[in-house]
Amino acid sequence: MRTRTWWPLKPRAIGTIAVVALIAAYVSVIVVYSRTACGCPHQVTESQPAADGTTVTIDLEELQSMKGALNANVTVAPGPGLLDPVTHGLTEDLTVAVHSAVTPTKRSWAKGVVPGVFPVPLTIAGDPSDWPFDRYRSGPITVDLVRGGAQVPERVSVRFVDRVPGWRVEVPDSSKAGVAEPYRITVHRSPSTAVFASVIVIVMIALAGIGLFVAIQTTRNRRKFQPPMTTWYAAMLFAVMPLRNAFPDSPPIGSWIDVTVVLWVIVLLVIAMLLYINCWWRHLRPDAEQPAPQMAEPARS
Repeated sequence: MRTRTWWPLKPRAIGTIAVVALIAAYVSVIVVYSRTACGCPHQVTESQPAADGTTVTIDLEELQSMKGALNANVTVAPGPGLLDPVTHGLTEDLTVAVHSAVTPTKRSWAKGVVPGVFPVPLTIAGDPSDWPFDRYRSGPITVDLVRGGAQVPERVSVRFVDRVPGWRVEVPDSSKAGVAEPYRITVHRSPSTAVFASVIVIVMIALAGIGLFVAIQTTRNRRKFQPPMTTWYAAMLFAVMPLRNAFPDSPPIGSWIDVTVVLWVIVLLVIAMLLYINCWWRHLRPDAEQPAPQMAEPARS
């Protein structure tokens, strides 16, 4: 008598659960991305206007981890006392100095000019090879204003706005008793970016596992050899590097992700391909040539 295998869920129920789980995962990723990695403007710090009402805003735009630079745009909004009510130009010269490295970045506007936006590269330090757990930290950042012929610059507080997609920016408030202290920026990857990188790593591992499983089952004669499958192995092998380059902010060659994942995925796929080629050698062996039958000689009278 044949025993009946007991299974708590029917195939249709399993398919429904899988579809619901996939939709839930998709919605969760979209929500996390929209909140942490879309690059939407997010104000990180509050700022106090200078004595004359002038405010300074630094928009963080792009992180270049390999170059150790955080590109930003500085916007200066002069106070009412520095603007002509008719022309809306400056009533006196204005200079802004942003200190983030040894050499400060300065921008000056002459009297009668309307201040605009200017780019500033902020120096950061970190190890890109720690991807995707790399963190970067800037040195002390200060902003000074010089009006007219004043010799002593005035340090002002800054409003930082995070516009860097795929990263989270933190600027601790270090001001004391209304005095603007140097700022330090800390940047690390957003959760959605880490999830995206993890999914690509899982896909690469799955490719190697599936390829090795098929090759082993064919070698053990559990499945028939299919010649077109050799091109499938070649396609998977050549898909590894495009997947590797799809990593967010592609890490430098030779980082730990290459040593621990990418290298061994390639090795396992090559081993699987060799096993499958061995099956080709065994299963498609040409038949031995049979000797031609000899013709019977005619009887002699």
